[in-house]
Amino acid sequence: MSPAPSEEVVLFPESLLTAAAHPDPYPYYAALLAYRPFYQEHRLGLWVALGAQEVAETLASEAVRVRPLAEPVPAAIKGAPAGDIFKDLVRMNDGHRHAQAKAAVGACLRAFDPAQTTAIARRDAPALARTLAVKHRQGLDLFNFALPVRVVAQLIGLPEDMAGQCAALVGDFVRCLSPISTPDEIARSNRAAESLLQLLRDEWRRSSHGGLAAHVERLRDLGLDTSDAVLANLVGFMSQTYEATAGLIGNALLALAGQPQLRRRVASDDALLQRVIEEVVRHDPSVHNTRRFVAEDCTIAEQILKPGDQILVVLAAANRDPARCERPHVFDPDRADRSSFTFGAGRHACAGQAIATAIAAAGIQALTTHGLDIAALSGPVAYRRSVNSRIPLFGGAA
Repeated sequence: MSPAPSEEVVLFPESLLTAAAHPDPYPYYAALLAYRPFYQEHRLGLWVALGAQEVAETLASEAVRVRPLAEPVPAAIKGAPAGDIFKDLVRMNDGHRHAQAKAAVGACLRAFDPAQTTAIARRDAPALARTLAVKHRQGLDLFNFALPVRVVAQLIGLPEDMAGQCAALVGDFVRCLSPISTPDEIARSNRAAESLLQLLRDEWRRSSHGGLAAHVERLRDLGLDTSDAVLANLVGFMSQTYEATAGLIGNALLALAGQPQLRRRVASDDALLQRVIEEVVRHDPSVHNTRRFVAEDCTIAEQILKPGDQILVVLAAANRDPARCERPHVFDPDRADRSSFTFGAGRHACAGQAIATAIAAAGIQALTTHGLDIAALSGPVAYRRSVNSRIPLFGGAA
């Protein structure tokens, strides 16, 4: 007698706030999206936007902000070094000040030479791969986090020998940006923030007419009104790439690990690798959600929202909305209808996607060239503890 066929059990995350670090949150997102693309989640005390149209409408609304009006800087870091950086970050501000600063930061990012980005990444990645990533899985995690910051640090004019120091400091600084940070993590973040600002000030004085000083002066000429704002956003360039690009590299490695045929094709096709990374941005992104805060009465997705309401904007769900793309759950590097919300949209769209994908491509090329067995990465993996980021940790410590 044949055994009864087994039914695969799909375990959903406990909530939307644990979904990013879940082994597979996408069936959960799909179920919620099919239920209601925009709804009020009473248990979490916030609204949830999942559909592509609803996410786009939320991100474009003039009535919502990236921070609560009453708390522009998180209370845990207000008045501390990490808070001094946070208050001037373009992506954490709204209104006229944001518009002016956003234009300056965007112009600066777009001015980075793509060829220079690739050249720096291809120079640094092999050395990191040899010393870290091919030795043990914890080394691969260190590689994924360190490479993006090292590249961006040099793009903004810091010398190569400072880039590694910046990677370590940024790793501590970003801890303050999570709502689940511990008091010890906040303390480490403040120490790192102080060190980063001092490092930038010292290098600014030393470089005087080139290097970092040239980028400082460019940002001031473009409209950043104070030296503090300039230095904060230079830290922001490095901190924004830290988790987002680490997750992009890690999730691209997982995509390749599970598809032997694609892995073989990518080995001799740089253009295909680029398309694989762009599809990872859509299909298994490193940023799963962001929050918005309602500042005035408004209507979104035909729902009336009031000042003080919060909206959890689930970018990863919108990326796979069937209304936005065909076969949304299929990983297809050659799809013609690819688009995503991973790097934002509207007023707070990030201009750094090209930099992130170039770094990720160079990183993966270096890893494969120097002996990383990508096939061995297939199977269960732990993810970094986070409410919004999806970053695989191959060393296993979440």
